[in-house]
Amino acid sequence: MSSRRSRITEEEINELISKLHSLLPESRRRSGASRASAAKLLKETCSYIKSLHREVDDLSDRLSGLMATLDTNSAQADIIRELLRS
Repeated sequence: MSSRRSRITEEEINELISKLHSLLPESRRRSGASRASAAKLLKETCSYIKSLHREVDDLSDRLSGLMATLDTNSAQADIIRELLRS
């Protein structure tokens, strides 16, 4: 009986899929997501998260390169450090 209480309902799954769908930038809303479209949505989400990781890595590398070219005591370096703190 306790395992039934901890199970998620199909309605809850559909609600979570709908919320996830709304978070993806290029996704289009469809009513009544099926299991097949849910699988596709999960694949798209994983792909999107991977692309975000690559973008963060790229931006981090670019920032490191920029910081390496600046005098660490310069006003520009101070501004960048302040921006990173916020």
